[in-house]
Amino acid sequence: MKRSAAVVVFAMFAAAAAAQEQQAVGIGEQEQQQQEQQAGSRTELIEQQQAQKAAGLTPSKPSKAEEYVHRYSEAFLGGQMKWHPFFHNSYSGGGFTLGAGYKAFVSPYNTLDLRGSITFLGYKRIEAEYIAPHLFNRRGVLTAVGGWREATQVGFFGFGMDSKEADRANYGFKQPYANATLEVRPTRKVLFLRGGVEFSQWKQGAGSGTFPSIETKYTPETLPGLGAHPVYLHSSGAVGLDSRASPGYARRGGLYAVTFHDFADNDKTWGFQQLDTEIVQHIPILREAWVISLHGLLSTAYSKSGQQIPFFMMPSLGGGDNLRAFTSWRFRDLNSLLLQAEWRVIANRFVDMAVFYDSGRVAHDLDAIKLKNLKNDVGLGFRFHGPTATPLRLEIAKGTEGLSLVFAASPVF
Repeated sequence: MKRSAAVVVFAMFAAAAAAQEQQAVGIGEQEQQQQEQQAGSRTELIEQQQAQKAAGLTPSKPSKAEEYVHRYSEAFLGGQMKWHPFFHNSYSGGGFTLGAGYKAFVSPYNTLDLRGSITFLGYKRIEAEYIAPHLFNRRGVLTAVGGWREATQVGFFGFGMDSKEADRANYGFKQPYANATLEVRPTRKVLFLRGGVEFSQWKQGAGSGTFPSIETKYTPETLPGLGAHPVYLHSSGAVGLDSRASPGYARRGGLYAVTFHDFADNDKTWGFQQLDTEIVQHIPILREAWVISLHGLLSTAYSKSGQQIPFFMMPSLGGGDNLRAFTSWRFRDLNSLLLQAEWRVIANRFVDMAVFYDSGRVAHDLDAIKLKNLKNDVGLGFRFHGPTATPLRLEIAKGTEGLSLVFAASPVF
């Protein structure tokens, strides 16, 4: 009986424990269901609040001022304005330029641009440019330009690297010109062929300004081309590889080109030929946030048999496009070498900043063009640009002859 009673008691305790465990499980399931219901309610509440906020949201609208800035930035930097500023000088060294132009479409793609500029030094330029960009099934671009220009205070310092800044003499010239250039890309890719022809007359004369006029320091016997008025038929041909997005503004790609020039003088007195070898390479870094840009240009001029090269047509260095800390046309001779490097930082879609280094030299003989005894400068610049053009460039450069401020309306390279 005792054993049976013990079994009965044990069974009662086991049943009670099982009932408690089942009750605890039921309570736990109820609590879990309540938590899930509460979580679902919170999720639905959050979704409802987000839907209410989304229904009340409206796109951000720029202010009137922001709309005007964006509109005119796109038009000016993209070259889409009919009436537009024209800051191109008639000749390097003319100083601050004021000018304007009017561009119109004469067909769905072809444009005609009438423009002119003047500087405080009396440099003048007026011309018309016609561009047909979609020839030969969009493989060719034809450009035709006709105009007239005048320069009044062009500096001549002598020949070679030993010329002195204090020996400067000024000359002037007037020049009517007309030219046409056709560039073709046979495969629509990087290979290009370019040919051009130009008719022009250089009327070299006395210079103005604070420096002596050139005829007071030289004679036609001591300076070839002094007072000359050659009439040139200038033909050129180029072949190369160009992988840049645009010559006016690029962050990647490069240019490798050779250009041959023939200047035929009507009187067979001042005829010569020139060969230009040029390399440009843009190396993007950090997804184009930085760009390393490199440029090299070698120019060599050869006189034709029995003829001479006028001093004002010889290769030169100095000015806002090459040795930027030196006066325009500071160094002249039959051969020139230019080397440039820039570290460009992309500030935003319209502005780049650049730290640059220029180096170069001129020489009478090509064999003397070596990487020694070079003239150098360093500087800092800001470029205002669009997707394919650089209409404004501001730079300050320092070299052995002082500081120079550059204000230009084109890319340096």
